[in-house]
Amino acid sequence: MSKTIRVLIVDDHTIVRKGIRALLAEIAGLEVVGEGADGQEAIALAARLNPDVILMDLGMPRLDGIEATRQIRTRQPESRILVMTSFATDDKVLPAIKAGAQGYLLKESAPDDLVQAIRQIYRGESSLHPVIARKVLQEIAHPADQPPTPDPLTEREVEVLRLVAQGQGNQDIAQKLHISDPTVRTHVSNIMSKLYLANRVQAALYALREGLTSLDAGALGKDIS
Repeated sequence: MSKTIRVLIVDDHTIVRKGIRALLAEIAGLEVVGEGADGQEAIALAARLNPDVILMDLGMPRLDGIEATRQIRTRQPESRILVMTSFATDDKVLPAIKAGAQGYLLKESAPDDLVQAIRQIYRGESSLHPVIARKVLQEIAHPADQPPTPDPLTEREVEVLRLVAQGQGNQDIAQKLHISDPTVRTHVSNIMSKLYLANRVQAALYALREGLTSLDAGALGKDIS
């Protein structure tokens, strides 16, 4: 039997939280375990409830979603955070990704898109709305503050990076390349270290910027426009 995905909803609008809770209550395999109205509540609830996926609004009182994401990821590195926003032009997109969010979804997205994004994030994959992905690609100069390492990626690491950018999880990559799961994890770790990347979303953006893959190839997860 599949594990139920435990979801924490963080949004300063009660109607948004209740709407998402009602939606997810109808979906098998998903359970809302808590609600928070601001970033400080998000940090406390994440520590107490240890949810599988956190749905994080950005513009909130007391502490915004970016700083809450940063603090949660620092304290609980395995946390999976899906940022939700109302505006594709929000200038907080890149900071949220740098803070450690694995996904970014527009609130105007269809219910099925939200459910799909939650499941992708839970599997350790990235999920970035194509509109957001294109915006980030236009803005990003380099996915990290440091220059690229002089140590180039190996051919195998480039193969792994392409598959990561296409939203493939470690098990899928292992099967496709006929290597073990631990070997994939080692390659991913080496890629992150060499390129000074913080997470798989940044890796996908790097691969897009360098022309190693494209949005048409499924980069950043399935197209959910």
